[in-house]
Amino acid sequence: MSFFSFGQSAEIDIVLKDAETRKRVEHKTEDGKKDKYFLLYDGETVSGNVNVTLKNPGKRLEHQGIKMEFIGQIELYYDRGNHHEFVSLVKDLARPGELTQSQAFDFEFTHVEKPYESYTGQNVKLRYFLRATVSRRLNDISKEMDIVVHTLSTYPELNSSIKMEVGIEDCLHIEFEYNKSKYHLKDVIVGKIYFLLVRLKIRHMEIDIIKRETTGTGPNVYHENDTIAKYEIMDGAPVRGESIPIRLFLAGYEMTPTMRDINKKYSVRYYLNLVLIDEEERRYFKQQEITLWRKGDIVKKSMSHQAAIASQRFKGSSSAEKALAQAQAKEQ
Repeated sequence: MSFFSFGQSAEIDIVLKDAETRKRVEHKTEDGKKDKYFLLYDGETVSGNVNVTLKNPGKRLEHQGIKMEFIGQIELYYDRGNHHEFVSLVKDLARPGELTQSQAFDFEFTHVEKPYESYTGQNVKLRYFLRATVSRRLNDISKEMDIVVHTLSTYPELNSSIKMEVGIEDCLHIEFEYNKSKYHLKDVIVGKIYFLLVRLKIRHMEIDIIKRETTGTGPNVYHENDTIAKYEIMDGAPVRGESIPIRLFLAGYEMTPTMRDINKKYSVRYYLNLVLIDEEERRYFKQQEITLWRKGDIVKKSMSHQAAIASQRFKGSSSAEKALAQAQAKEQ
């Protein structure tokens, strides 16, 4: 709710404790623009203060309590009336009473579980935000502050190569191979394409990276395909026995980690799509799913912290402090 509404007499400002040093990242908004937001990870503590500034100094502000919320929610654009909350934490900052002067209130949410990555797509949005509210009889005064969460992963233990064949009987036989099936967001796709039989007059060949967003369930399932990248492999006719190397750098493209069945609401998957076009403009496709994951600048540190936090969830807070201290000692 806007705090310029009739009858309101205070403004709210939310300040994170480590705002001066915390990293900020660009994140796409619903209208396609990009803004910068504070970046947090799963298990990190969220703390700071709420500044309530009276517009008319000397005039009392009666309230029914002041609270701070940390919320993670999913909004499906075709069902905008319903916000599906998967994280909802509340801290009461002040009991009902009155403010006679501007005041700051501290808040802290310890080791907050943030299981999913922030995401703004074609039909769905997953967001995390802080919301401070001064409750009043007629109209509440509130302020929201969005934050961005990134999910970090470690290098996958199993990462087999991809080998596939494209064939049209007695006309075309192509074999292509990619070095692995799982890539981090700044990785390089390395591969080769072998032409074993070429009786079609191939004019053009390219590899596309396709992003497929799936939202909803049952009869209300929506699929949105978006071509993230086009990489030209060949312009001209190949000959039998020829091989073409592939090197596709992912760092230049805007992509997210692969997301599978997030809170049973949506999925985001990525595919390598091999496209061949012959001289009669006929198109031939072969598609293969790949898995994308985020490799953070502080993966080792983050994962050790997350290990400590996981320990807290199962063994209690005293064990968590011990695990956290051990993790920090190892990093030093």
